[in-house]
Amino acid sequence: MSEPVLLASPGIRRATPDDAIRLPGGTFVMGSDRHYPEEAPAHRVSVDGFAIDRYAVTNERFAAFVTATGYVTVAERPLDPAQFPGAPPENLVPGSMVFTPTRGPVDLRHLNQWWTWRPGASWRHPRGPRSGIDKLGEHPVVHIAYEDAASFARWAGAALPTEAQWEYAARGGLDGADFTWGDEPRPGGRIMANTWDGPDFPWRSTGESGWIRTAPVGSFPPNGYGLFDMAGNVWEWTADWWTDQHPVADSCCAPANPRGGTAAASLDRRQPQFSVPRKVVKGGSHLCADSYCLRYRPAARRPQMIDTGMSHVGFRCVWS
Repeated sequence: MSEPVLLASPGIRRATPDDAIRLPGGTFVMGSDRHYPEEAPAHRVSVDGFAIDRYAVTNERFAAFVTATGYVTVAERPLDPAQFPGAPPENLVPGSMVFTPTRGPVDLRHLNQWWTWRPGASWRHPRGPRSGIDKLGEHPVVHIAYEDAASFARWAGAALPTEAQWEYAARGGLDGADFTWGDEPRPGGRIMANTWDGPDFPWRSTGESGWIRTAPVGSFPPNGYGLFDMAGNVWEWTADWWTDQHPVADSCCAPANPRGGTAAASLDRRQPQFSVPRKVVKGGSHLCADSYCLRYRPAARRPQMIDTGMSHVGFRCVWS
């Protein structure tokens, strides 16, 4: 496979002085049969060449977009009561979901023990109305709903990556490896990504990596393509609708530039009261603990309702 080259894109120059990295097209093994069921089946796909942000979009870049356009994020708008039946009126104000450590060990099957709806939380106030981003300019922007990410991408003359593009880029040329850097979680004992430190999620982190929440982009080693934080830090939006598994591949040839699912099929059948479609997010976050969520891997994926930003969800852009 040929080496990636830097791409000086007019679109990205509107939003940031950084460069995107152009990747050649290629064929790779997408998904995994060794981990979580939604990652299966592992199958070969091909993608055309594209360019992708070296870093996740930062608070500084997103602020430039908001200043230029006056854009108001989903978390900064009141909620529609029709989409949240039974929700208390006090929760239908602008806000977002914020990670809140528990006071001790809890049953990990119940996420509502560490996720709190916090009025006033947004990209400007990532931990709630009393917090800010004055010292977080180089941290990835969070509390970003799908509409927010897509709006930024359009402004930048870009798009959000498909799941296949994102995973191809994250693998960095290491086809089939468990992590973006290889198969060892900590090669030579080195911490390779901003994930949860220690086994005591969600109540106690050892802080070994130096970060309890997000880290500045580029704080950990890049992958083989020179891309940073394709593992950990924040989950990243893709353009694809959620599917419970990958489609069974045709044995004769690798699908080219696959797209996943439909809006209707992406709905959560276990929670019919929520009629909000879901997109695929990739990459894991600073909340991924090996004892609970080993999803800071290229093959890992999870669904995210398109109207829901959280304190560990961000994005990056691609160009054709």
